[in-house]
Amino acid sequence: MVFILVIVVALVAWALHLMQEAIQHREFSLMLAGFLVSSSAAALMAVYFLMGNYVGYMSDMTQRAYLSSEAPRVVEWASYHDALVEDLINLSLDPSSETINLAR
Repeated sequence: MVFILVIVVALVAWALHLMQEAIQHREFSLMLAGFLVSSSAAALMAVYFLMGNYVGYMSDMTQRAYLSSEAPRVVEWASYHDALVEDLINLSLDPSSETINLAR
């Protein structure tokens, strides 16, 4: 954070210097350059805050995924599904036993 803050302060100082030179020399190009430099400083801060929020959101999502109460239900369904698939495979291999145990 401190490094980005130093960069932004340096960009703003440079922009102010360019704009001051533009006023002294009455040059539009220096004023435009100062505006572009100050815009880049603002964009750098915007991207920093947006990425900070995004990284915080993603790290919160990973913690929420580990602590979710839905995980045991998914495991139960997966084990039930695996047992059903095994019964179907056994039925296809041994057609004499025509029952599938659905009450697991």
